[in-house]
Order: sequence, then C-alpha cells, then structure tokens
Amino acid sequence: MPLKKTYHRLLSWIYRHHQSKQDIQSLLNEAAKQHLIDQYAYSMLNGVLTTTDMHARDIMIPRSQMVVINAEMSLTEALPIITQSAHSRFPVVDDNLDQIMGILLAKDLLAQLSDQNENMRISALLRPALFIPESKRLDILLREFRTKHNHMAMVINEYGGIAGLVTIEDVLEQIVGNIEDEHDHAIEIPNIKPMGERSFIVDSLTPIAEFNRFFETDYRNDEFDTIGGLVLQSFSRMPKRGEKTRLGSFDITVLNASKRHIELLKVNPHDESS
Repeated sequence: MPLKKTYHRLLSWIYRHHQSKQDIQSLLNEAAKQHLIDQYAYSMLNGVLTTTDMHARDIMIPRSQMVVINAEMSLTEALPIITQSAHSRFPVVDDNLDQIMGILLAKDLLAQLSDQNENMRISALLRPALFIPESKRLDILLREFRTKHNHMAMVINEYGGIAGLVTIEDVLEQIVGNIEDEHDHAIEIPNIKPMGERSFIVDSLTPIAEFNRFFETDYRNDEFDTIGGLVLQSFSRMPKRGEKTRLGSFDITVLNASKRHIELLKVNPHDESS
C-alpha cells in the first residue's frame, strides 16, 4: 500500500535526522506557510508525527462495542451478524470476550456458503489473532500490521483481559483523516432486513414505532422504546442465543445476545392458518 510505504519513509527520515519533533513541526509549518506543501499534505505529515505519541488505548474500539461471533455457531447462524454489522473481520470467542479463539474474515465465510457448507462450524475458518498491549505505539503497530499481514489486533489490558480491538484503518485514519468506504456513504444498513419471503433480521434497538410502521402493527411504547425491550419482557429474563418466543403474531428467535442485552432477532410473521 503506497500510503504505508510513504508513512515509513517519513518516519525513517525523522529518526535519521537527530532533530526534535518541535524542529520538524516548525519545518512543516514553514513549508505550509510558503505553499511548498498543500493543506492535505500538511495534515497528513502532522498525523505521522502524532502517531509516535499515540498508543493503541487511544484509538481502540472498547470491548463493550466489539461485534463478536461465537466459535460454535454454524455459518448460517453467523451470517446475519455479518450482514447487519457490515464489518469484514470479526473476533471469534469461546465462552466470553476474554477467550479469543481467532479472527473470522467475512470473505472466508461467504466462500464456504457458496460451496453449500452451511453446517460447517465457525471454528474451522479461524485465522490467528494478533494480541498487543494497550501501550503499543501506533507507529510501531502499523509496522507490525504490515510485516505480519494483519489488519486487526486485540488489545490486552494489564490484567491479561481483552480491553478492545484496533484495526489498520483506525491507525491510518490518524494520518489521513476519516476513511469512508462504500458502506459509509451508500445506503444506511436498515434495522429490519428481509432474509427470505417470510423471515426478517431485526436489530433489537429498533424503535417500536419503526417496527410498527414496517409490519403494520400497533405495539405500544409506553414501557419500552425498542422491540428488544418487548422481547425481553416476553421472556421475563435474559434469553440465550437460539431461544424462541411468541410476540403477538410473530415468532421471535434470538440470534445474538450477551449476558446483559439482546442484540439481533429473527422475526417470522406467524401463519394463523397453520
């Protein structure tokens, strides 16, 4: 990638010349003032300098916001999580977030689906995970991403637990600014997504009003704001992945849930004639 090569050339130049960062910053300021470099180049060069002072903890996605997949899921069970999140890489866990089994690439899963291996377990597709401390400097981390051909690293806290994750895109954005891909400025991923003629994947945080508009229902939102709240009330406890319930004229299956909240649901309108 040209950007990464440019980044490392710039760092090498900085380290070869025994100057302080303040000296380099002054040179950049003067170059911009004399219009020797444009605003974009000035911003990027400043970003390069900044990464030498930043650490993985500064930009990581915290563990509470990580989208993970259970190692015992089948390919078809994992597919809704992948399509809903639109990520390309996922940490795969065993019993909890501190037990990372490896990394799943969406393209690896989709390739197996095309070969009709729907019942294959996720654990058969894992790639090794890269683990780094929270204190890892970003310039060093980017170098490791490049040499080890990784695009994601799991960030470990001082007690050995998972603190979060960081991607190569997160690091590069510190240099060039926000990197938008086709998912960022195409259509917004819907809260309710058809997955067949009479099956829908529904984000548990979908507002009840939106659910009512889509399915032409009239659930009340006096007590709960989201459809996940209604489903939780139906169970009267925190359900586990795969558990089912009936909500009015719908059969509900929990596709993904943590110990604290429901995440994804499969919704099937119930055929009253059956």
